Amino acid sequence: MELDFERCYRAVDSRDQRFDGWFYTGVTSTGIYCRPSCPAMTPKRQNVRFFPSAAAAQGAGLRACRRCRPDAAPGSPQWDVRADVVGRAVRLIADGVVDRDGVPGLATRLGYTERHLHRMLRAELGAGPLALARAQRAQTARTLIETTGLGMAEIAFAAGFGSVRQFNDTVREVFGTAPSELRVARAGRPVAGGAGTITLRLAYRPPLHAAALLDFLAVRALPGVEEVRDGTYRRGLRLPHGVAEVALTPAAGHVSATLRLADMRDLAPAVARCRRLLDLDADPQAIDETLAADPALAAAVAAEPGIRLPRAVDGFEAALRAVVGQQVSVRSARTTLTRLLRSAPTPQHPVDHEVDGDVDLPNPGQPHDRPELRGFLRAEEVAELPDSAFGMPAGRRETVRALARAVASGEIDLDPGGDREEVVRQLTAVPGIGLWTAGYVAMRALGDPDVLLPTDLAVRRGAAALGLPTDPKTLDTHADRWRPWRSYAVIRLWRAA
Repeated sequence: MELDFERCYRAVDSRDQRFDGWFYTGVTSTGIYCRPSCPAMTPKRQNVRFFPSAAAAQGAGLRACRRCRPDAAPGSPQWDVRADVVGRAVRLIADGVVDRDGVPGLATRLGYTERHLHRMLRAELGAGPLALARAQRAQTARTLIETTGLGMAEIAFAAGFGSVRQFNDTVREVFGTAPSELRVARAGRPVAGGAGTITLRLAYRPPLHAAALLDFLAVRALPGVEEVRDGTYRRGLRLPHGVAEVALTPAAGHVSATLRLADMRDLAPAVARCRRLLDLDADPQAIDETLAADPALAAAVAAEPGIRLPRAVDGFEAALRAVVGQQVSVRSARTTLTRLLRSAPTPQHPVDHEVDGDVDLPNPGQPHDRPELRGFLRAEEVAELPDSAFGMPAGRRETVRALARAVASGEIDLDPGGDREEVVRQLTAVPGIGLWTAGYVAMRALGDPDVLLPTDLAVRRGAAALGLPTDPKTLDTHADRWRPWRSYAVIRLWRAA
């Protein structure tokens, strides 16, 4: 990926936070790399190199700045927006696919050879899949070192390293200090939330309209799975190695995330899914500028800057919600889904971890001593539910079962690395799923930023409230000026309704 030196240098000189995560500044005279908004003195031009990823900077032999913490910057918004192979690969790496399945597993998921995938990622990000995964492991390790009392060996394997030696070498190389020194810097501060709980900050690019996010999630919250209370969104998660619970509280400049994990190896995917759910890697200024150029939306954008696109922590969950919500109100869909959840077996809950001294990684099957929020149902579980569990017409019930079987078998890939166009084609091939449902799934499960739902009743009501055309075809034509951010316009139209 080509980075224009002059534009990047101007962003660094002005310490512009909007560019954090877009690129990284390497300073050859000090051997460190920073985020563009680093408060340190602006380096001389001859000592600066710009990198498209932290992994590329690390590959050039630079260590992370201890002052601006570039490893904790929000991700580049282009990897959420882009639907090409590189964008899909970055989303899958963030979800921990390389740690779980290796580069061969990543390449298979994307349908390319390892060699070609490596070549594409090197061209765009300056680093291959292993280097990108290694940079993520280093950040996960630092989080565990600074926020838990786990022993270093437990942290090494929980972060995805193959050995303690590899863990020690990587931390020294990336952060310029030994793991024990990172913990010394934290010494004296209690582990937030008690044993087994990790609390961290999820950065975002301002502005963030937190109320809109929480309003959206609260109206659709399913009892026993999620809740919004006192400005905090809590929900259960089902992750690759076990179950978890997360509490997300928007604050100035960050979202506070408190996670309780059944298995510490799930930290990176849990963080990635929380960021995706709240759309924290978006560039709200770019989105709002495009939408505000339409006089019909200008006042709404000015009144509520930073509206995000609420996504999903689980693709199948979003798809099932979409099918159940066809031609019914949000409240009615919520009632049906609640009944479905109550008819299904209850999964195991998260467990606390003993973190004093050297311990084994927690057992996901160990019972917990207080009620917790559960994760949503898996596709395999829904496919096996009896007719009495559904509480919906027979035709829709069979649509749900067909969807569940297709997802469980891998025929339809609703993970963040799924091919958006292919998924829409596959969904509309399922009897009972039309363009509205497929579009909703693309928007929320796959994070497509450019979906319009012109036939949606609430969209049309919102359009009427803002003086926009209400006829679906006319609205679709008008919405061309909102590209590539039509999904964000849909959220604003829903709010206007």
